[in-house]
Amino acid sequence: MNQELLKIYFSIKPLIEQRINEFKKLYKASEKEILFELLFCLLTPQSRANICWSCIEELKKCDILNSPSPNDILKVLNGVRFKYKKSQYVAEAIRKFSNKGKPYIKKILESYKTPFEMRKFLVKEVKGLGMKEASHFLRNIGKGEDLAILDRHILKNLKKYGVIKEIPKNLSLKKYLIIEEKMRDFSKKLEIPLDHLDLVLWYKETGEVFK
Repeated sequence: MNQELLKIYFSIKPLIEQRINEFKKLYKASEKEILFELLFCLLTPQSRANICWSCIEELKKCDILNSPSPNDILKVLNGVRFKYKKSQYVAEAIRKFSNKGKPYIKKILESYKTPFEMRKFLVKEVKGLGMKEASHFLRNIGKGEDLAILDRHILKNLKKYGVIKEIPKNLSLKKYLIIEEKMRDFSKKLEIPLDHLDLVLWYKETGEVFK
């Protein structure tokens, strides 16, 4: 079955490399774009990524960074599950990482030496952001090369390929780190970089290489 993954990987490798390069470029972009990427990852749990990104594009058109009102945010979260809670999370994240409309999240992240330390900080400090979402955010800004994004698509495939015996009902911190290490070992066995493998499995389930 590993040959199936390798076949998919080599067929879409240029697309993956292009996407990874875009992620890395984002980190060199403005603080504003990095903060919006964090807001996107706050919206994604149990919601379609394309819909969530469309909502972020709408938020970009508003003056939301200067006036992070949950009610204003709520108005654009069409199609996002748990939008009432998530509107609160987004407003709180904006208030935490910006001052008078000027974001400074990159400056904070750069005070940490490794992506693992960055992730630990984000999970602790950002309400609504778990290990999966924090890993997703760091990958999307080019800082998550060695982090696994253990969403339902990834877990389903890790079970299929024998990396894990079963999909855990509750993904505690301890379980997350154990499965992440198993996925890391699997990626080494396949000789597919971990961040590439995530996109391969995502493509296998959705038919696209997205964020």
